Amino acid sequence: MRNIATLLVLIFVSFSTYAQQVGKKYKIRTVGFYNLENLFDTENDPDKNDEASPIMEMKGDKEEVYWDKIDKLGEVISQLGEEKANTSPAILGVAEVENKKVLEDLVASERLKKKRYSIIHFDSPDKRGIDVALLYQPRYFKPIHFEAFDPNIYDQNYKVYTRDILLVSGYLDDELVHIIVNHWPSRRGGEAKSRPLREKAAYKVKQIIEKIKENDPNPKVLIMGDFNDDPINSSFKSVLQTKSKKKNVEEGDIYNPYEDMFRRGFNTLGYRDNINLFDQIMFTSPLLDKADKKDFSTYKMFKSGIFNKRFLTEKKGRYKGYPFRSFSYGRYTGGYSDHYPVYMYLIKEDK
Repeated sequence: MRNIATLLVLIFVSFSTYAQQVGKKYKIRTVGFYNLENLFDTENDPDKNDEASPIMEMKGDKEEVYWDKIDKLGEVISQLGEEKANTSPAILGVAEVENKKVLEDLVASERLKKKRYSIIHFDSPDKRGIDVALLYQPRYFKPIHFEAFDPNIYDQNYKVYTRDILLVSGYLDDELVHIIVNHWPSRRGGEAKSRPLREKAAYKVKQIIEKIKENDPNPKVLIMGDFNDDPINSSFKSVLQTKSKKKNVEEGDIYNPYEDMFRRGFNTLGYRDNINLFDQIMFTSPLLDKADKKDFSTYKMFKSGIFNKRFLTEKKGRYKGYPFRSFSYGRYTGGYSDHYPVYMYLIKEDK
């Protein structure tokens, strides 16, 4: 997993050298996504099945655990992209949060409070009450529209109460971008049995993109989330028709840099001895720099990655080599999340 970090360093050294030679300066903005692993508060909400959350099932000092988890998540987010962008993500999608209050506690934590993150959040129809949301630094990103979409999924004529899909449109510096944050239905019952549910979620994303195009014909769309699918699964390849090679991307296509990472053995989580890359950020063609053009006059993806530093990885026991999770068998482990965060650097010439 350290190969990605090493490759990033080499690429940025080369790019920085080139930039100095031609006398150009560049803006770098980080876009990220992080599944926060059951970020629930310690109060029982009678309208949700939050009693099933790990922190509510624990015995002992739930408040101490809650604030320790908040601090640890703040530690991770504060480092995400900081090395090259000199700050944490301008835009960060998150999943597995109970409500807006836990996000307010997170952005007010010691490691993040100076960033002055704002929050876009809706309560979703999910039975456990877990939601997606968007955090952003207003000095870089200014939203102009946001709404939540119910994926409206049915299984054998019964409605599946799952997470909604969040759309946020706004200006990253002076460029209009659209962010779609997802947390698709799980693989409960098996991958094959649950596959149609995620395909329906993917179809809803496709509809959202078509709606965006009504006012922005060739939009810059970032599609991020915990998809509970790997990049090669049918939800991506058949429904969204994602492309994994730059040379095959045409106008309106969706490019997924995480497909190549997956084929090379990289992962964002481990479950039942399987390695998966469920957490991804993909995007539409206007954000892609073709190798033969090198045009950074507008924001383009320079590099995508998985933030898998050693401190985020379990070093012993049953989950050795997996992301260092927060909860296991009814106890707090002192970890961070059972998912690695993912991120992307967007760069443009600073004129």
